[in-house]
Amino acid sequence: MGKFQVMNHPLIQHKLTIIRNENCGTREFREVVNEIASLLAFEVSREMPLEDVDVKTPQGIAHAKQLSGKKVAVVPILRAGIGMVDGILDLIPAAKVGHIGMYRDEETLQPHEYFVKLPSDIDKRQIFVVDPMLATGGSAIMAIDALIKRGVDESNIKFVCLVAAPEGVKALQEAHGDVDIYAAALDDKLENGYITPGLGDAGDRLFGTK
Repeated sequence: MGKFQVMNHPLIQHKLTIIRNENCGTREFREVVNEIASLLAFEVSREMPLEDVDVKTPQGIAHAKQLSGKKVAVVPILRAGIGMVDGILDLIPAAKVGHIGMYRDEETLQPHEYFVKLPSDIDKRQIFVVDPMLATGGSAIMAIDALIKRGVDESNIKFVCLVAAPEGVKALQEAHGDVDIYAAALDDKLENGYITPGLGDAGDRLFGTK
């Protein structure tokens, strides 16, 4: 069973408070989301495997460590997930980036897939699926379904978000039990399909569209 983990690092919590504020402007919101994404990536990558390596320093030979195993792919769920990509790439610049487009029907609140573009070796990579909000869980489930259909092993997927609702966590765990879920906060509940207290519509606040 995959784990659900809230990242309680003080810097993550402080920066999340900044973007929760309704008076946080688009530029600051965008910058801080990327900063939080970097901090989350630091925590999420903690279990990445290492291998021993000898490296020649100016003073001799160091018995050191380097990353081994699967390379990373970052897969944002469009459009809001794009706001987290640069922050993760700052930390893992060699990662490839795929995109999965989802939109939510405003009446039924159901997600619909409209675009999938992934690296050709996606099935050989450790994947971070990113979306600022885990609300109903519908988009996350469909995005992970899209990856599995293309040969990805569920155990190689980690879902990374800023704010999660209990209902979304439960739905994602029931649909994809081997996926680890990481969030900066677990909020109170869903209300009319939106996380409460949340931080509003992350896409609109990132891109200034409302």
